[in-house]
Parts: sequence; C-alpha cells; structure tokens
Amino acid sequence: MKNPFKKCILPLVLSAVLLCGCGGGGAGKTEEGSGAQKTESTAGAEEDASGAQAVFEGKDMEGNRVSSDDFSKSKLTMINVWATYCSPCLNEMPELGELAQEYDPEDFQIIGIVSNVPEGADEESLELVEVLIEQTSAAYPHVLLNESLLDGMLADVTGVPTTFFYNQEGKLLDTVVGAKDKAAWKEIIDGLIEE
Repeated sequence: MKNPFKKCILPLVLSAVLLCGCGGGGAGKTEEGSGAQKTESTAGAEEDASGAQAVFEGKDMEGNRVSSDDFSKSKLTMINVWATYCSPCLNEMPELGELAQEYDPEDFQIIGIVSNVPEGADEESLELVEVLIEQTSAAYPHVLLNESLLDGMLADVTGVPTTFFYNQEGKLLDTVVGAKDKAAWKEIIDGLIEE
C-alpha cells in the first residue's frame, strides 16, 4: 500500500503548491521586457549553482528518455512547466506549438514538463495529458513529473506556467513566470538566440 499512497500524495502536494501560481500569472515574479532580464529566483539560482549545469532525466509521453543532455541538440532550449488544470498554460500551448515548428531545431527546441502528472500515473491521467497535448497542437516532447525534476529544476517553482531557457551547455539564461503570447515569446527567444 505504500506505493499507491506515495503516488497519490506527490501529485496532490505539488498541485496544491503550484495551484497558487496558476491564474494569477505569478504577478510580481517576472520582470517584463527583454529575455536578457532575470527574475530574482534566476539570479539566485545562478549564484548557488556557480555555473553548474542543469541536470534532469525523465520520460516523455511515449516513454522516451528526455534529459538535460538534450540541451546540446539546440542553441536554445525552452522548458515550459505546465499543469492540466491551468488555463493560462493551456491557452499559450497552441502558440508554443507553432513556435516549435517555426524554428530550426538546431537553433531552438521546446520541452514541456507536466507538473501535476507523475511517471507511472493512472491511465485516466495519462489520457487527459494526451488529449490536452493533441487539442492544443503542442507537438513537442512533454515530460512527466519525477523526483529528478522535483529535486532539481522544479525545486523553486511556485506557480505555473513557469518557463526556463537554457543554452547548449545547460546554463540557465532566463526564467519567466506566467503566460505570454506568441509575439512576446518570439521576442525573448530571438534575443536569447542572438546572445
């Protein structure tokens, strides 16, 4: 009985924490403007990590391994953390899907992280994720939640959507809390690719 209990508690606790940020857009957490600006949490993370690479490993919806090693495939990687209950997350995903198709994969890629559905979740939860990805045309890899993500990249996430940008070496370049439209994301992406 330990495993089913643990599988239920982890998503519930994380959902409760993340729910506080959804809908509010994380007001006050993000600096508006160019992609070069950092949030308070980004600057702290860079100092604490002393230039260390982001490290994570997980599985996408098809069971394929996705990890921080994949950052090397593109000049810029956008990690978009979302939840199945988050309207702002779901509203921006169609345009994120368009952006994923518009850029050369050597320049830019998107990886989604489903923050409230863990690896090994029940069929109903997994089907919901698949339906939402299909409905939003977000045709890029989506990683299910696991301890590697909770203990690492998502440790300081307080709301969804939260988006991280990493370079090929895995260095965190920017963090954005809240949803944006396609034009705003494109401005940030283009600015970071040019750096």
